[in-house]
Amino acid sequence: MDNKLVYLSLILMISVSQCFESLRTSDKKNCALIPFITAGDPNLETTAKALQVLDQNGADLIELGVPYSDPLADGPVIQAAATRALQKGTRLDQVLEMVATVSPTLKAPIILFTYYNPILHRGIKPFLEQIYQAGARGLVVPDLPLEEAETLLQPAREIGIEVTLLVAPTSPKERIELIARQSQGFIYLVSVTGVTGMRSQVQTRVEDILKEMRSLTDKPIGVGFGISQPEQATQMRNWGADAVIVGSAFVKRLAQGTPEQALSDIGQFCQDLKTAIRN
Repeated sequence: MDNKLVYLSLILMISVSQCFESLRTSDKKNCALIPFITAGDPNLETTAKALQVLDQNGADLIELGVPYSDPLADGPVIQAAATRALQKGTRLDQVLEMVATVSPTLKAPIILFTYYNPILHRGIKPFLEQIYQAGARGLVVPDLPLEEAETLLQPAREIGIEVTLLVAPTSPKERIELIARQSQGFIYLVSVTGVTGMRSQVQTRVEDILKEMRSLTDKPIGVGFGISQPEQATQMRNWGADAVIVGSAFVKRLAQGTPEQALSDIGQFCQDLKTAIRN
């Protein structure tokens, strides 16, 4: 792809905010589906195919985890996937090369999920410029303190990356309001206290938090951590979520069987989830 085509593809990619606005405009009840997968597990070739499969089977946005050696917010399934990817030599530069190749073929914006230390190590502005050029449009940094968020948010705004901040289920109202004001693209509500992972039930307190957040902001709210079944996705939509984020259940399916079977499985699961939040 020559430089002119690369530039054109970057311009044509929609932002996270534009994706949510499109969903709200087309159907006020249309809830976004955001699958999460770990880059490099089982390999980057399969990751690239998985992004396309998800895009073709109902994903509105896609969260792509960059494998990291000390993933404090990740549960056992995603930690194991990151460890396998790192052991196979998966690094940030390789992940971004893959993203640059596949992102022009996707409708869904890519949101990178990574920790703060790798960003600081590379340099905030160089990191943001590099992921933008690769085609990413959003960023989630789970260990980014609210008090330090502006050091990332300001250059991100200038470059075109939307940084989404997380709200914990234990966050007081005053802190939720501050996070909602600064978060870009949408607000990420963590549905459970603790790390990511599949759970049989979602805490009922999430419904109350969603109502409280809705009284404080009109920004889209995505709910993640612990959602692994279509019924839970439906529950989140009924409680007022603008997006449902599903991670471990996708990562687990990608790690099972042959890559071909795994890709088929995540495609069907993605369809099932989208159907659950569309009806």
